[in-house]
Amino acid sequence: MLSIIQAAGWPIWPLILCSIVALALILERLYHLRAALIAPPTLLDEVLGVSRNALPATDVVNKLAENSVLGGVLAAGLQAVIAEPRITEPALRQAMENAGRTAVHQTERYLNTLGTIAAAAPLLGLFGTVVGMIEIFGSQAPTGASNPQLLAHGISVALYNTAFGLIIAIPSLMFYRYFRGQVEAFQLTMELAAERLVPHLMRFAVRGTAT
Repeated sequence: MLSIIQAAGWPIWPLILCSIVALALILERLYHLRAALIAPPTLLDEVLGVSRNALPATDVVNKLAENSVLGGVLAAGLQAVIAEPRITEPALRQAMENAGRTAVHQTERYLNTLGTIAAAAPLLGLFGTVVGMIEIFGSQAPTGASNPQLLAHGISVALYNTAFGLIIAIPSLMFYRYFRGQVEAFQLTMELAAERLVPHLMRFAVRGTAT
């Protein structure tokens, strides 16, 4: 590996840095974009069951908010009704929508950086190719003779940087698309869960208004 880095020349170092950052972001997102941490499948049914006859206690709502990202959205609706029993449906929807925006922003964290690396890596590889071509042309003496060592180094710089740029860009783009699809799926799950919870919570708001 060290010999390859030496043959690729100094333009390889930005690509190595991009590869390290991309790998770290991919591992971080693979860990945090799990259903158990974002939207547990049974969480909504559990919330509906707990609040079937009465609103849960504050400590239960706080634990729900810490459970997952979806838990935070559902907890926002519960907290809104607890804080204002006479809350209207538009106000409740607005409270949950605001929490949902925060949740989506949280799930999208670092995705723009990963997408930037996927787009920039081929350009950095192309830059290394240009540097290699400059060295190739520089190996040609005015008399027509050439320096074989400098010529070989220029070719190595051009080819290795092109290859490294593609090696970094292709997996980064694939994971970026994969994570983007996961975020959209989680966003849809949270929206559907909020739609189910709003009419359920409005039963308590109506009772509060009646009394």
